[in-house]
Amino acid sequence: MLTASRVKSPGWWPTKGDATRDSYVGTATCAQCHAHKVATQQKHFMARAAVRAADAEILRQHDHLSFRLGPYREEIVNKGEKSVLTVTAGDGAAPLSVDLLWAFGVGHMGQTYVYQKNGSYYESHLTFFASSQDLNITPGQSPATPRSLEDAAGRRMPPAESRACFACHTTAAVTDNQLNVNGAMPGVTCEACHGPGASHVAAMKSDKQDGGRLIMNPSRLDPVESVDFCGACHRTWEDVVTNIGLGVLNLRFAPYRLENSKCWSKPDARLTCVACHDPHQALEHDPAAYDSRCLQCHVNQPGAKTTDDYPGAACPVSTKNCTTCHMPKIESAIQHSTFTDHWIGKPLR
Repeated sequence: MLTASRVKSPGWWPTKGDATRDSYVGTATCAQCHAHKVATQQKHFMARAAVRAADAEILRQHDHLSFRLGPYREEIVNKGEKSVLTVTAGDGAAPLSVDLLWAFGVGHMGQTYVYQKNGSYYESHLTFFASSQDLNITPGQSPATPRSLEDAAGRRMPPAESRACFACHTTAAVTDNQLNVNGAMPGVTCEACHGPGASHVAAMKSDKQDGGRLIMNPSRLDPVESVDFCGACHRTWEDVVTNIGLGVLNLRFAPYRLENSKCWSKPDARLTCVACHDPHQALEHDPAAYDSRCLQCHVNQPGAKTTDDYPGAACPVSTKNCTTCHMPKIESAIQHSTFTDHWIGKPLR
């Protein structure tokens, strides 16, 4: 389903945004009962999906970044407790300067910056990319020479887009169906996925038996709903086909790619996002760590017959490092990054 349709249904769904701000309790309260999960989740990239610019490690480590496009020189410079984006045209015109407010992305691949002007939010024209340790044009923005200082600084985000960006990168930025960035908790925290926790906390403290039903538990979702749940931010199949299109940018939308896989034709709980990725643990980069997941579906002896429990045929090459062949890393020049392709398939020979 489209995420826009999911959020209209009853119950919690990521990015729904209809809860009140005081219904959120914050991770410190969650940690009173779930200390270990909170502690390990803080090491996950999602927990640092957005930070206020003043807290961005990348901007502290690189206190002077610059990029030239045509006659425009764009610079991000640390000035005390803030980072300032300045654009000069070299024609004697006064430079344009804006204070960066938010940094989106942990920086493992890249980090994009957001500033505010005349009541609207703007996406910076430049993104910091880990591959080059420098600035380059933000994916989705034009590589052509900007028409003005304002265009060289960034792109105005329509209100709906601003809401969606903050809803996915922070927690409780959208409450009462309104964007309220001042009340946002940086990053994807417990309540971004499990929903506002105030009712659940109150029930558990009162020893009420229904306390567990007052919080969202994504592990109870069926396979299609489970992938769509992650797809609320990472894009469902329907989101990509309907709203984004089939261009090069969809390589990074793992739920869409996964649902194109041949083995997705009969949705199975062994082939969901959380079957391989624990959102409470740091992302595992060792390909060998995923072999056991592959072998939950595939027989592991050449010539062995498939069964209802193991419907996947054996790989004729190996039973180790499966993802290196069947989920290869693909470089995206437009995004200056390398992504693991979640469209599982046979490698070309």
